[in-house]
Amino acid sequence: MEQLDFFDVPSPCIGVCQVNNKGYCKGCFRSRDERFHWNDLSGDQRLQVIRLCRQRYLRISRARLAKQRENEYREEVSPQRPLFDDF
Repeated sequence: MEQLDFFDVPSPCIGVCQVNNKGYCKGCFRSRDERFHWNDLSGDQRLQVIRLCRQRYLRISRARLAKQRENEYREEVSPQRPLFDDF
């Protein structure tokens, strides 16, 4: 018996139960199967799911940051004034 068998790995759920366009929960980044079968997983399997969730979170965060930087760059480079700048 491994040491992990003595300790329960808690669910990463934070109560934001919405799915993104890739099928992952926006709160914990688990897939549908990972959420539905969480209670059936062993401690090692749960840790693996948490590792995958972290990787997904980092990948999504990097993509958001890159998109934000691209938008900021476009704003700096654009010679055209916004249409509703006076309001």
